[in-house]
Amino acid sequence: MNYEVADSHCDALLKLWEQPLRSFRNSKEIDANYERLRQGNVKVQFFAIFVEPWIKQDHKFQVVLEQVDHFYNQVLTQPKMKHIKYWQEINDIQPDEIGAVLTLEGVDAIGDDLVKLSILRHLGVLSVGLTWNQANLAADGVGEERGGGLTNFGKEIVHFINENKMLTDVSHLSIAGFWDVIELAHKPIASHSNAKRLCNHRRNLADDQINALIKKGGYIGIVFHPLFLADDGHASIVHIIEQINYFCSLGAANHIGFGSDFDGISSYVSGLEHSGHFYQLGEELEKKFSSSFLEKLFYRNMKHFLLS
Repeated sequence: MNYEVADSHCDALLKLWEQPLRSFRNSKEIDANYERLRQGNVKVQFFAIFVEPWIKQDHKFQVVLEQVDHFYNQVLTQPKMKHIKYWQEINDIQPDEIGAVLTLEGVDAIGDDLVKLSILRHLGVLSVGLTWNQANLAADGVGEERGGGLTNFGKEIVHFINENKMLTDVSHLSIAGFWDVIELAHKPIASHSNAKRLCNHRRNLADDQINALIKKGGYIGIVFHPLFLADDGHASIVHIIEQINYFCSLGAANHIGFGSDFDGISSYVSGLEHSGHFYQLGEELEKKFSSSFLEKLFYRNMKHFLLS
């Protein structure tokens, strides 16, 4: 079967920002380009706005807006791309359309100004990760040794996210920040994280975090980055199967899907180098799982999470 796919994280906008002459339609340098999304039967694709840490603070929001501009001028101008600005619009995606969701990976660019986040919501941002790996005015990321949780401003942001029916993304967040989000957020998501029990990387989730996301009705996107799949960084589809089985053993069968991290990674699982390979992934997973489960895993779990 050619399963419909929801992918909760890619960095194609970063690739477009880095080299604006790249074509989102068919550039081979873009893992999640338009033709590959169609080839892989991707039905909903999340496009992250990510600002590199080396960008000066007073220029970061400009970079955010430049990536939003690429989203509108390159992504949404492709045939049958549908901008999802409200979750219920997912029900309106036609069989030949791809739903495009704009997300923000780290709130560094807004400084201490919630109006900037409000502007991004008006532009279509529907999911917000408070941090990347470093600290900012909202929280500490997983790379900050201090390991602090949400600041008062970070809690204000989560309340804003809740009020605007957006998602709060815990991928990249410190452990203390994760637990603050679980307490406050209405719709928590780990857009691209795996189980730490199988791969001991700081970006992965411990069992108690996975259980908390399940209890909260949240969602986890299994990520294809080899460093998050295998301790030695050499991963195959077998490692993805192990992640699926492990999440299911914890009761997460209805709470998992895929968050590829395409265009944000420089190494790949063999046979899974871009979005067009979701079809081959489905063929491999059919050897281990039922088609009814795979329909949930690839798309329906995400759709249910977003509309519930």
